[in-house]
Amino acid sequence: MEEFLLIINESKTEYIGVRIDKVLTKELSDYSRAYIQKLLDDRHITIGDKPVKSNYKLRAGDCINVLIPEPEELEVLPENIPLDVVYEDKDIIIVNKPKGMVVHPAPGHTSGTLVNALMYHCKDSLSSINGILRPGIVHRIDMDTTGLLVACKNDLAHRVMSDKFKIHDITRVYTAICYNRFPEPEGTIDKPIARHKIDRKKMSIDPNGRNAVTHYKVIEELKNNFSLIECRLETGRTHQIRVHMASINHPLLGDEVYGPKNKPFKTEGQTLHAGVLGFNHPITNEYIEFKSELPEYFKNILNGLRI
Repeated sequence: MEEFLLIINESKTEYIGVRIDKVLTKELSDYSRAYIQKLLDDRHITIGDKPVKSNYKLRAGDCINVLIPEPEELEVLPENIPLDVVYEDKDIIIVNKPKGMVVHPAPGHTSGTLVNALMYHCKDSLSSINGILRPGIVHRIDMDTTGLLVACKNDLAHRVMSDKFKIHDITRVYTAICYNRFPEPEGTIDKPIARHKIDRKKMSIDPNGRNAVTHYKVIEELKNNFSLIECRLETGRTHQIRVHMASINHPLLGDEVYGPKNKPFKTEGQTLHAGVLGFNHPITNEYIEFKSELPEYFKNILNGLRI
């Protein structure tokens, strides 16, 4: 169990009168605010040996003691979950991921993930490079993003594909519905992205972040000031398209993290679909490319917005 101590002394006067969960989220930047609040609820955070609540406002002289329990080991088991397999050979498998499916197990999502399904489908034929929680996984798409994803069935294929992603030698094209019309038919967003300094579950534009480039093109102007766009990724940062489009005042429809809170449609997350995936095969070196149709929910929203 890890222990952390924070004293509200002369060097921490800016924290006086501030909620304890907000302060600890800033001080313990590796942990989300939700996790800090859970520690408070579980009585792992005390002041003067007394547990406090999330809304406790700090006072001068407070001595905060935080006990962070050892992480629970996750057991990842094969699950008979239907997969939409687009292509498969002895080296790779390409699947069409549905909305709402998490790619690999993590605290809060220990079953029902793509990895659980791949373990059942592929048996022991998944690369081991990423360990027991992410066998075969070389890249991810968000839980509420649909579309194409490649997994590797042996370590050689995994190493080659991993290198391709590192040098951006992959064709990845996404379709999205976003807010607002564009003054130009296409453009490029070149803005570095890093983990948000306050909300650790979010990403943000940060001059000290990692290089991130998205090329976008308007496919169709829609009713109610929406646009249908195509995005080609030059890099592949976490939440890249969502963060980039929001940064130029075109957040994705349905994005509850980076977009408006009011939802004009009943959506579960962003309207974003990974529709094209292409690369040179990691073993044969032959270029292969796959396409995935828009899912029904996306088509229904799109048809309702067409002029």
